Amino acid sequence: MTQSPIVFEYPLNEKMRNWLRVEYLLQQLTASNNAGSSEACLLFLRTLTELLDIFERSELRADLLKELEKQQGKLHQWLAVPDIDVQAVKQLISELSAHSHAVNTAPKFGSTFKEDRFIGQLRQRLSIPGGYCNFDTPTLHLWLHLPMEKRQAQINQWCLELEVLHLSLQAILHLIRQSGRYIDAQAHQGFYQNSADEKDLIRIKLTSEDEIYPQVSGHKARFSIRFFPLENDGRVPENLLFQLACC
Repeated sequence: MTQSPIVFEYPLNEKMRNWLRVEYLLQQLTASNNAGSSEACLLFLRTLTELLDIFERSELRADLLKELEKQQGKLHQWLAVPDIDVQAVKQLISELSAHSHAVNTAPKFGSTFKEDRFIGQLRQRLSIPGGYCNFDTPTLHLWLHLPMEKRQAQINQWCLELEVLHLSLQAILHLIRQSGRYIDAQAHQGFYQNSADEKDLIRIKLTSEDEIYPQVSGHKARFSIRFFPLENDGRVPENLLFQLACC
């Protein structure tokens, strides 16, 4: 039976940490974009309010613009490489340039939601356990009983306001992940360490059947990995083979 791989990712700086969290929340928004289910609607709204908190605590827009410029600079260098597909590289540069323009001209991420009284009321209740109960948020209770078509139209509009962020972040993370090639690595007694060499992201590929997970600590210069069994009575092989990519 073929073993299924599972990829664990660890950010090596605050910028990448924010990006991975935003990516995860955007994926949750996409998965819960279903006004026909009250449970999906609640997940969507909770996820949206969490995303707004990240917008307020980070310089997301400035970091994305810097990275888009950085990636375009790298691609321009690739144009000088012999036998490179010049047309494909130029196309990618053009796409990144379009993302830069879109991010630069779009309203500040989350600004339109600040003016939404409905979203504002939900954010106030998010920190309260069970704070979305109908007696706490009667506006939400009413909204969940509106016609499905009206709720879906509102959800689609909220998603549309995040599209520039979604597309630009997706392009950046794809390039960063593709920049690191997987190599075979080996942990001895559940431990491995190496230099990070100014990288942004560590990717560790294991097989899910082993039921082993990594805990990573590190920064842009160096990182270490400790592997642990999922179950209390499980064990990690003396010499654990895994695949590693530094991106």
